[in-house]
Amino acid sequence: MSKTKVIYQCQTCGHRAAKWLGRCPNCETWNSFVEEIQTEPSATPQKRVSIGQTREAGKACRLDAIDPTESNYRLQSGVSEFDRVLGGGILPGSLILIGGEPGIGKSTLLLQIIHRLSVPVLYTSGEESVRQIKVRADRCGLQSNNVLVSSETNLESIVRLVKKHSPEVLVIDSIQTLFNPLVGTSPGSIGQVRESTASLLALAKQRGCSVFIVGHVTKEGSIAGPRTLEHIVDTVLYFEGDMHYACRILRAVKNRFGSTDEIGLFEMSAQGLSEIANPARYFIDGRLEHHPGSVVTVTREGSRPLMVEIQALTTTSGSAVPRRIAEGTDTGKVMMIAAILEKTIGLNLRQEEVYVKIAAGIRMNEPSIDLAIATAIVSSFRTTPVRADVVVIGELSLSGTIRPVTGLAVRIAEAEKLGFKRICIPANSDFSYDSAGQIEIIQVKSVVETFEHIME
Repeated sequence: MSKTKVIYQCQTCGHRAAKWLGRCPNCETWNSFVEEIQTEPSATPQKRVSIGQTREAGKACRLDAIDPTESNYRLQSGVSEFDRVLGGGILPGSLILIGGEPGIGKSTLLLQIIHRLSVPVLYTSGEESVRQIKVRADRCGLQSNNVLVSSETNLESIVRLVKKHSPEVLVIDSIQTLFNPLVGTSPGSIGQVRESTASLLALAKQRGCSVFIVGHVTKEGSIAGPRTLEHIVDTVLYFEGDMHYACRILRAVKNRFGSTDEIGLFEMSAQGLSEIANPARYFIDGRLEHHPGSVVTVTREGSRPLMVEIQALTTTSGSAVPRRIAEGTDTGKVMMIAAILEKTIGLNLRQEEVYVKIAAGIRMNEPSIDLAIATAIVSSFRTTPVRADVVVIGELSLSGTIRPVTGLAVRIAEAEKLGFKRICIPANSDFSYDSAGQIEIIQVKSVVETFEHIME
């Protein structure tokens, strides 16, 4: 007969203790211990959830004898932005974790994707009934006869459904609601999340079924549950966005079968998510030209250049310590750039509050936006607009010099395509580009030299 006992487990790293601790001795996180009931093994050992064997189990083969065409096959989802982030499509047998804040659109995204697939799909939700799933599908205008839905949360029952219907894609929404009866803890606990994910990984590899699991994020922005969860899965995707904006960004932070540099761009509406047709124009539409504190720059996410507007505002502060606030980028970056401007060009920001924002709700932290942030701050402080047809690119060093950035030819081509007439880039940059005289390329060495070319 099984026995139970009470233990305390850290919800961040999984460290166990016999009594409650205010601070975890392993990961040093405060107030992370929760009480859990642990079932000790009985005299008759329990078996793990039966998943089944494949023809490859217990066999080994030479690496050069494997057919490369089979290993390179990817299932196209029909959503180009989603396939871009995955590295070209869904790889059979992969386990993919999608995380994001509640209400950001994770379930809607997966529901729209599986309705475009031409293969059998099993969608299981522990947060919605099958009728609620149907209502959401109707609202988004989704119709498919390849999708089976279930509100099952028991892992054993889900495995039986997989064996019965043999889907090529399985969706678990969410991993925090999944329950493994062989683990003597409540759903959402570290033990449940870890063991359930490990079982799903074995299911994906042995049956060749692609498995998507939805994971909620904590207020710190990480996947709820142990950090080891991200090491178990093949791919980790984060669905980001400001709830006050329609733009949503799908970003890969881990991908065993593709790049982690690419992002997918979507727009949320009452009918669900749609791909942003023209990302370059999307982020600079509605910009006020000839307005102090507004600068356009070109960032690069993977192979894609993105035009974004950097906004800055400086205002006299009555506080002894003026604030430095950033939205869409790192506050520490803004503080550093403000200090560089004070030291190198004598800009008196000691009594000024500095606010920097990347328009349209997108978040960027690439070094190439440094010069644009500095330009926007100076433009606002001096109430001098930046020329509307200018793009600014460059990394700012602590000495005030401009350092080269990668992918300049792609960035210049994007600025020229959108009708900009001038572009400031770092001097001595190694690039090759024939602009045919449509855009003037200005190479600058310092922030002072930059202002001479772009201010009205």
